[in-house]
Formats: sequence, structure tokens, C-alpha cells
Amino acid sequence: MIVINGCANCKKVEAIARQAVAGLSIEATFIKVADYNDIMAYNILSTPGLVINEKLVCAGRIPNPAEVTTWLVNALDAIEQFLPEGN
Repeated sequence: MIVINGCANCKKVEAIARQAVAGLSIEATFIKVADYNDIMAYNILSTPGLVINEKLVCAGRIPNPAEVTTWLVNALDAIEQFLPEGN
């Protein structure tokens, strides 16, 4: 999971994402990206941006906690499709 830049809104997005991760009792890696080229690699035109499993899920606004929780659950579901049975 990547929270882009270090602005006040980016910090709000990070806090919401951390809250959603804690609420789901899952582990996540948080990486702050400030390099312009790295930000553009995700096609983010306006920060804050939130990337989950290399997929841009939100940019240019602060998502609400329910949205972030939904994105995390969807990302987990996508990962589980590739796991062998019984895991």
C-alpha cells in the first residue's frame, strides 16, 4: 500500500488507511512516495493518492474509511483467488 507525498491531506489518507488495516486485522506495508517520477508512474495527476497492491484506487481526494475498507477487502479477495486450496 502506498500513500503518496507528505501533504496534510496525504497524512489524512494514511491515517484512514491505517485505521482500515487495523479494523480488518491485516498486515500492510505503508510507503510514502514523494518523487515526481514515481508518482507519475501511477498516473496520479493530483495528490493524495492511494495505491493498493500496485493498483491506483484513489487520487486527488480523501476517501472515507468505508471506501478504503472495501478496496482492501477487494484486494484480499483478488489475492486469495491465486492461493492454493486450503490456505
